[in-house]
Amino acid sequence: MPIRIPDALPATSILEGENIFVMTEHRAMHQDIRPLRVLQIMRKLSNTPLQIEVDLLRIASHKSKNVSADHLETFYRTFDQVRDLRYDGMIITGAPVETLDFESVDYWPELVEIMDWSLTNVHSVLHVCWGAQAALYHHYGVPKHNLSEKCFGVFENRLIKPSSPLVRGFNDVSMMPHSRNSETRYEDIVANQKLEVISYSDECGVSIAKSTDSKHFFVFGHPEYDRDTLKLEYDRDVAKGIDIKVPKNYYPNDDPSQDPIVSWRAEGQLIYTNWLNYYVYQTTPYDLGTL
Repeated sequence: MPIRIPDALPATSILEGENIFVMTEHRAMHQDIRPLRVLQIMRKLSNTPLQIEVDLLRIASHKSKNVSADHLETFYRTFDQVRDLRYDGMIITGAPVETLDFESVDYWPELVEIMDWSLTNVHSVLHVCWGAQAALYHHYGVPKHNLSEKCFGVFENRLIKPSSPLVRGFNDVSMMPHSRNSETRYEDIVANQKLEVISYSDECGVSIAKSTDSKHFFVFGHPEYDRDTLKLEYDRDVAKGIDIKVPKNYYPNDDPSQDPIVSWRAEGQLIYTNWLNYYVYQTTPYDLGTL
């Protein structure tokens, strides 16, 4: 089933070119069903048996360097525009600020307000990469720690709790891309009885965790990455003269002259599909006013 997007969103043709089922607002208006309402991300939400209505949220207190102001104004909403709404699910993504103290990030106060709002206005929240670190710190007091060397590549993960519906369909060992300069440590997470670790990598630590009440989910890697995402990041830094190692387990024989191999796509899709199915669709109230 499709994701529902604005009629003129430029990404429509890109998504359709990747065999991602999208539905414009005009077409969706003629279907008599209630779609799930989700804030933020699109690509991995499409291959599910559910119609999903997506709102894109931007931080008003931060000026983006990579996306035009006109694009943001046209397709993204500010928190003030959604604060009176309720959502089945929300995804809070990462940002390249993981070496900074949380309070030093210029939009931290606004993000804190959004995270607090989500406790009463969103049924289930999925946090990705720095977004996961930020939520664990704010909601549960779990610290992050800067790494001496960037966690950069595609890493093997073991299931710590294979019975979790979040990882239903996963192999015992799976792969996930990571690109970060900080970590949230296993011992800090499990020290809080309200949290549990689902998946762990011997090379780069916790990959997936969640709250025991299934309100919050934390993914520390990037299961949504495309084939060339790590390549583009690596090539960019090399061009800038930044001392960066070749991403591990990404190129054949770690040779950046060869085409990258995708080894994470299946489980990467399952994370989003399982979250939507088991923790949003099957548990959210039909009337969001009862959240």
